[in-house]
Amino acid sequence: MAFNLLIVRGPASAGQSAIDAWPAELRAAIPGITVNVATSEGEAMEMIGEADAAFGDIRPELLARGEKLRWIACPQAGPPAGYYHGELVDSDVVVTNTREIYNDHISNHIMSFVLSFARGLHVYVQQQMRGDWAPGYEIVNLPDATAIIVGVGGIGAETARLCSEFGMNVLGIDPRVTDPPQGVAELHNSEALGELLPRADFVIATAPETPATQGMFNADLFGRMNPGAHFINIGRGATVILDDLVDALTSGKIRGAALDVFQVEPLPSNHALWSMPNVIITPHCAGAGPYLDDRRLELFIDNCTRFNEGQTLLNVVDKANWF
Repeated sequence: MAFNLLIVRGPASAGQSAIDAWPAELRAAIPGITVNVATSEGEAMEMIGEADAAFGDIRPELLARGEKLRWIACPQAGPPAGYYHGELVDSDVVVTNTREIYNDHISNHIMSFVLSFARGLHVYVQQQMRGDWAPGYEIVNLPDATAIIVGVGGIGAETARLCSEFGMNVLGIDPRVTDPPQGVAELHNSEALGELLPRADFVIATAPETPATQGMFNADLFGRMNPGAHFINIGRGATVILDDLVDALTSGKIRGAALDVFQVEPLPSNHALWSMPNVIITPHCAGAGPYLDDRRLELFIDNCTRFNEGQTLLNVVDKANWF
């Protein structure tokens, strides 16, 4: 028997315009399904009482009215802090996310950082703007380099594969993965990170924001890194204490950093990181690329079909740990 689905549509600026076509696609895939779209919180409050499942940001006041709710589809792989509020964590409602759809785009972004640091492109681009012909950057030979990837889920695993294709020695850190993904020479649990850091030429953070990862990259961890190391973060901004990173860069504790995510976004225009020559900044765009709307819809229809048929859902979240 088909179910009642509520789609809580976010603002157009959140890239949700493609969702307008979802109801027709869902009705074609699942005959008998009831699909309602709420374009405001008020509409969502009126509709959620009849919903068996919902897509979107289901705040505590909405969840309280969702008496029939059994499944929530989170629109992101790692939503903003507060999405997994206490009422949701304590409820029996199953939550899924969109992890895996960004793997290729984000891992390619990471490799652009790695290659820039390896060959000095970040330095030479700045020299180009000044008309300054000054070769001599000390390259990092990737077949002689070691990368530590913190978080070897979908994105981290694909990054490990790409790093290994360039000949790099890859060490993986993950609290849940038990079998080394392709390209990972050594797999360790999270407690081993501090001991492993001195071995790394590149420390690549793909970890989600969780209660355990908030502020994990701090003065202590930066102080344990190899002075020639480069730090890359495309996971979540909340995992890195930026003041500690700035101190590590200015004091020479690490050689450089590349960041796509930040504690505060947008990064304030007067922040010290903007003017540091050994830093690469991109504006939270690592996940950008083609086919994302198609992948998100394909995943959602698959899960809706599974839900309708009483099958196990894909990408179920450990709500207490937010991923």
